[in-house]
Amino acid sequence: MKKITMLDVAQKANVSKSTVSQYINNRYEYMADATKMRIEEAIRELGYIPNFVAKSLKQKKSSTIGVIVANILHTFSTEIIRAIEDVCEKNEFHLFVCNADDNPEKERAYIDMLLAKQVDGLIIFPTIGNEDQYKRLKLSNFPIVFVDRKLEKTIYPTLLLDNERAAEIAVQEIVQKGHRKIGLISMSLSQKVTPRIERINGYKKTLKQNDLPVKDEWIIAAERKDIIPELEKMWLNKETPEAFFATNDLSLIELLKFLRKKNLKVPEDVSVIAVDDSDFLEISATPITAIKQPTFEIGNDAASVLLDLIRDPRFEEVYEIKRYAPALVERESL
Repeated sequence: MKKITMLDVAQKANVSKSTVSQYINNRYEYMADATKMRIEEAIRELGYIPNFVAKSLKQKKSSTIGVIVANILHTFSTEIIRAIEDVCEKNEFHLFVCNADDNPEKERAYIDMLLAKQVDGLIIFPTIGNEDQYKRLKLSNFPIVFVDRKLEKTIYPTLLLDNERAAEIAVQEIVQKGHRKIGLISMSLSQKVTPRIERINGYKKTLKQNDLPVKDEWIIAAERKDIIPELEKMWLNKETPEAFFATNDLSLIELLKFLRKKNLKVPEDVSVIAVDDSDFLEISATPITAIKQPTFEIGNDAASVLLDLIRDPRFEEVYEIKRYAPALVERESL
């Protein structure tokens, strides 16, 4: 089958090739409506698909960005992606989404792939281990925005929750309900993920501020598959927590599965609060109190900042960390 070209469209619409090019590139404010309609009809009848790769090479941009999330299973990640997509759509940008599975090698491969596709910029939920690659991209003035996680030295704009404040709100809420024995459930710290470390630090600080002991045996930070076995071990002790702070949605799911397995009711037997809100928390058997992140605001800002960096070659002058305030969503689990 013969490939339909821009010249074919021009001949069918009875206009010049440059006029078709102007239409495809949205430069038609002075073009007659009748001309636009003829070109649109010709494109539809011929089934013409513009060659955006050729267009990007000519214009030195592709109007696409890449988003590399650490773990797409998190509600937090999907909501941020949705907000990024909304901003991109308004600005006529396209989006590639990749899931790194908290794996530095996978993240590195995705960065290389997206660069090969000539994306104009990247939004990354960074893992630990690719600092050298980030630095090389910075030296080449490539636009990047980090979300949810920060590096030891800030080299790109970084947007994330005030995680210690989130933990403080959660633990303080538990204490105000009269609980003194407070445990914590987190995903593994092996990858030194910023929110996990900061939320655990906030939990410990708030316990100390309330003259409550920090018991290491009541803190579980493990791979998802190991959380329930670790809880089983905890339950062999004479004394167990009467309330839990789950540091994200996936650790909360494992905690709730364990409590159900043990026929422990929330909040009658064990109280629960978690960071990350979602619809399932509101409709669960006992609606779960949560610390909500402003995910749509973070996603909107990440996309907006990245587009500003793409448009402004002086972006390398500005590196900053922006923290977002957490919000308590009170339900019935405490």
